[in-house]
Amino acid sequence: MPNFLREKIKETLAIIKVSIVSPFFLSMEVKDRIQSKAHELFLQYGIRSVSMDDIAAQLGMSKKTLYHYFTDKEEMVEAVLHYEIEHGQQDCIQCYRQSKDAVDEIFLMMERIVEQFHNMNPTVLYDLHKFHFNAFQKFLKYKNGFLLDMIRKNIERGIKEELYRPEIVPDILSKFRLESMMLAFDVNIFPSRKYNLAEVTLEIIEHYLYGLATLKGHRLILKYKQDKKILTHEKKMV
Repeated sequence: MPNFLREKIKETLAIIKVSIVSPFFLSMEVKDRIQSKAHELFLQYGIRSVSMDDIAAQLGMSKKTLYHYFTDKEEMVEAVLHYEIEHGQQDCIQCYRQSKDAVDEIFLMMERIVEQFHNMNPTVLYDLHKFHFNAFQKFLKYKNGFLLDMIRKNIERGIKEELYRPEIVPDILSKFRLESMMLAFDVNIFPSRKYNLAEVTLEIIEHYLYGLATLKGHRLILKYKQDKKILTHEKKMV
């Protein structure tokens, strides 16, 4: 086959490939934009308060475009939750791998909580529970599976490192820690007009951490507080 013909065939095949692949990536880009904006609005205002009309208006799209990519709001909520769960798992694993010890692991998570929770509307969890059954079941699976396991492993690690008290029962304290996490989202106890979600969460974690610590662990907590300056009474909440 002549070289010019071979090159012509390659060029034609490349054009065909681009014509097939480009619309796919363009479509995914639009879907990602919709999901990202929904994510932003849900966290800021709560899920129930945000309608498909609101999301479309914020994006400058028609509601018809939204429904082309998402069947309904329920599918969109599940997509946003899936994203949150994936990134939550990545954060936990990264904190574990980067940490020098069990106490440091918790302080690294505190840093992420300040970033993630500071402007989050606590009604998100209530809305998920009340109005989105399937999505909430997925959240419970993540909470009672992955999160519980990470907390238990942190406690076991801290005991081995002699930073947490040896008489602690990891199974009991890990469940206590898990449920205390949910407490900060209860707007009947901590109304958002008065309390900041990140600040409440950090106070609860600090209380929990001191309860676990040995004298050695207590000294390390004080050191990390001084180094990182992350706990609520040391970090100005903007």
